[in-house]
Order: sequence, then structure tokens, then C-alpha cells
Amino acid sequence: MSRPRILSINDHASENLRYIRETMERAGSFTAVPGWGGVFMGGTALAASIVAARVPTREAWFAVWMGEAILAFAIGCWALIRKAKTARVFLKGPGRIFALSLLPAMFAAVVLTIVLYRYGIYALLPGLWLMLYGVAVVAGGTYSVRLVPLMGICFMVLGVIALALGGEWANFSMGMGFGVLHIVFGAVIARRYGG
Repeated sequence: MSRPRILSINDHASENLRYIRETMERAGSFTAVPGWGGVFMGGTALAASIVAARVPTREAWFAVWMGEAILAFAIGCWALIRKAKTARVFLKGPGRIFALSLLPAMFAAVVLTIVLYRYGIYALLPGLWLMLYGVAVVAGGTYSVRLVPLMGICFMVLGVIALALGGEWANFSMGMGFGVLHIVFGAVIARRYGG
């Protein structure tokens, strides 16, 4: 007959604290949205809108914005991890849900970008990018602070306006959305929720 295992009070307390911590992580909201990262992303988007307005071809315009997308993605990931202090926050709880919520709309944007590029339909891209980015931010923002879904709605509205204005206003629309909206909301998030 085996003897029952006796837990010390410290072991029991540690297990209870671990359980409470994991439960709170799963139930909480994701607060590691980086305000200053958004400001920095907005700055690079404004620079990209100026550069894109000066390029001679639609293909070069597309290349400028694809470069900006890659740069903004890198800045966003770096800023999220920096604010969260560790990449582990994205593997469980609200951080994981936040990241996974962004993916469907981002995937749709990638697929539609490839299709529109293939057929040379550049005029729809700014509105499409702004709208689907807004959808992604609203979805991810469901598990974040209230300001994040509001930012996503602003991107969606600007995407609709960009589609109505057409390709002649592409750089203005992109600069206003990915530039100005990121800077404004990023600054507010940084002030209210830190970094």
C-alpha cells in the first residue's frame, strides 16, 4: 500500500497561485498594444506616401507600399514584444487570441492583393488594404482596450472613402490611414496605457 503524498503549504499555495494566474491570463484583455510602435509605424507610412507619390510607375508604387507593409509588420511585432516584455505572452491567453483574431482579415488582404496585382487593378488596393486592416484591428481589438476597435472602425470608414475616391487619391488615403490614424491612436494609447 502506497502512502499518500503530502504537500507542504508552500507547494499547495504555489499551485493555487499558478492556477489563478493562468485563469486571469485567459480571461483578461490584451493590453500590450504598443502606442509608440503605432506612432513609429505611422511615421514610416507618411514617408512611404510621399515616396509613392513621386514614383513613375504603378509597379514602383506597389513596391513602395509592399516595402512599407513589411517594415510596418516588423515594427509592430518588435513593439508588441517589447511592450509585453516577452514573446511568451503571445502563446497563451489574450495575447494569443489577439494575434489569431488578426489573421483571417490579413490573410484575405494578402490573397486579394495578389489577385488584384496579377490583373493590374491598383486603384482598389488602398481601399481594400485600409478596410481589411480595419477589420483585423476590430477583431483583435475585441480582446484589447476599447480604443483599439475604435481605431479599426476608423480604418474601415477610411477604406470605404478611399474606394469611393478612387486611385487618384491613393497616396493621400494611405497616408491618412496608415500614417495619421496610426500616429493619433498610437499617441493616445501610449499616453493612456503606456508605451
